Amino acid sequence: MITFLSAGPGSLALIRGSRQILHDGDITVVASTAMNSRVSGNHSAPDIDAAIFLFAGILDTGRWWGIRGDTYATHNYLPKVAGGEPFPVGDRGRAVEIARTNLLRQGLTLTESVQAQCRALSVGATILPVTDAEAGALVDTGTERLPLFEYWTSAAADTEVRELIPASATPPAVTDAVRAVIEASDAVIIGPDNPARGILSILDCAGMRDLLRDQFVVAVSPFSGDVAPDPKDAALIYAIGERPTSHAIFRLYGDIVDVFVQDLHDPDEIEGSLRLETRLLHDRQAESLAWDIMAVIRHAVS
Repeated sequence: MITFLSAGPGSLALIRGSRQILHDGDITVVASTAMNSRVSGNHSAPDIDAAIFLFAGILDTGRWWGIRGDTYATHNYLPKVAGGEPFPVGDRGRAVEIARTNLLRQGLTLTESVQAQCRALSVGATILPVTDAEAGALVDTGTERLPLFEYWTSAAADTEVRELIPASATPPAVTDAVRAVIEASDAVIIGPDNPARGILSILDCAGMRDLLRDQFVVAVSPFSGDVAPDPKDAALIYAIGERPTSHAIFRLYGDIVDVFVQDLHDPDEIEGSLRLETRLLHDRQAESLAWDIMAVIRHAVS
């Protein structure tokens, strides 16, 4: 079994490529909860939902969140009845949020609620939130504090980011379900996502780094060097006191990584890193990168 730590489009693209090599039943996705918030009273979990929608075959891969071809009748009608939302929520996507909110109200944990929705959508992979605690993050812009997903989808590209604030003052606990799948995994892959956007929220859960030190871990840098980082990606990295470079990613992950993958065009020189084509502009590139990573894993664990 291969476990992916997922917190954005890069991980999702790599997972999609990996599905050409692995059976869905051999894939586990541990999703970040940093984007979680309440929207119109419902439990919004964009990174969790994106993973579910990917395996259900309904993900909008043009933006890597939401449901492909969704309609927005409710969202568009809200302003007419003195309402409104910070970003567009599709009608079918809202149904997923309403159902999960009701499951949580019935006393199910977030893990149990996600598992119920995976069964309902016939998802073959195992998809787990990293924690059952309330663990969303806020972006301090100097004038307001925005939920991380609201910042990502709605704020202007040049919005100042002073600080990235976790919802809890103490690290939330990794769930028993996540602990079990990581211990049973042949390897763990950290996808090419901005760590400040959600990967660090996974790694910072109590017990997670200790778990990963006992596993074979491959991490892929999200930076290629010949393409400028997205302004919001860069702002989030600067907000945690780092620069948007592979050197920073390598430092942030620390001693949990066995193989660090950099793009062929990355100007950073990190001793011992593996150079591969990591730009995932289309399915064939994602599948090629997945083949290369799986070859490394098979050689290491054989």
